[in-house]
Amino acid sequence: MKHMLTAAILALLPICSVAQEKSPATETVKKPAKQRIEVCFVLDTTGSMGGLIAGAKQKIWSMANDIISAKPTPEVRFALIGYRDRGDDYVTKITPLTDDLDAVYAELNKFQAGGGGDGPESVGRALDESVKKIEWTKDAGVLKIIYLVGDAPPHFYEDEPDWKKVCAEAVKRNLIINSVQCGADAETTRVWKEIADRSEGSFFAIPQDGGVVAIAAPQDKELGVLNTKVGKTMIGWGDARTRGNVGAKQMAAEAAAPAAAAARLSYNSKSGKTVQGSGELLDALAEKVVTLDKVKKDELPEELRKLSADELKTHVEKMQKDRAELQKRITELSKERDTYIDAERKKLAKAGKGDGFDEQVSKSLRSQAKKKGIVYE
Repeated sequence: MKHMLTAAILALLPICSVAQEKSPATETVKKPAKQRIEVCFVLDTTGSMGGLIAGAKQKIWSMANDIISAKPTPEVRFALIGYRDRGDDYVTKITPLTDDLDAVYAELNKFQAGGGGDGPESVGRALDESVKKIEWTKDAGVLKIIYLVGDAPPHFYEDEPDWKKVCAEAVKRNLIINSVQCGADAETTRVWKEIADRSEGSFFAIPQDGGVVAIAAPQDKELGVLNTKVGKTMIGWGDARTRGNVGAKQMAAEAAAPAAAAARLSYNSKSGKTVQGSGELLDALAEKVVTLDKVKKDELPEELRKLSADELKTHVEKMQKDRAELQKRITELSKERDTYIDAERKKLAKAGKGDGFDEQVSKSLRSQAKKKGIVYE
């Protein structure tokens, strides 16, 4: 199964191209037609961060599910920057801002803790790229948040971006930087607090291993079964690689831990999609991206190309009906699951175990969302 998951993840489209740096445009203050939240995680991926990285892989769908739970449902986009230091295998790796959380999850799964060893890391460069190289929406009504997560202070290099100036630039661009410290290094605490203060964000200290607590819900088992059934209704649409990505994403979901797979299904249900990103025909038809009469034979899976127009229409309508029935049950179970998870999180907080990475992301985002008129129950 591990080999299947690895193959599935690596099959996804590479999305690590970096946008050219652009000067900030004047932002509008017009409220977007639909609320939007954009989040960039900037993660230290050196050797000491293994626990946090493992926890982030386990909980990214849960965190995303929490973020998209605002009323009304917002559009959500994510970016990811992994950073180390000069002399390591890489200094930064960027996943651009996208609504395709499946792709972000795939990139996160590629991160393995390694390198480092001399203390300070290239924090300044990672922060600078999160502010300037991520293509944030230029609209003041959009909630835009950066989460800097690490356990070591910035390394000083003469040509390294000054993190103090980066924080000032973030404020100009209407970006909030929240700093999340793993462990208890005193110098990191000092700098991380100042980064948050200078960027109108919040500072949080969490355990070195991230403090992530997995919560298994009684609905997870049935959601896992439904996830497999939903997969059977999927129709890859587009070129061969795009169709392959749809199958790879589903394969990765079916190979994931039950809680992660359930959280993904719940997230997809709230976003109104079955697969994040493009390439799934029923999603495209529902979003009116295409009409069935405009779908070309070579954009379909091999087994459907031999069908006549009427036969294809009948097949698609059956898949749509099957999916609608499955989706109804998924929505019911997801609501039950959200209620259960919320209750369990409150129990953990009462027991003093609510200070993990995922909990701090949830708390800070809910507080900062209020400033944009984004409401969570």
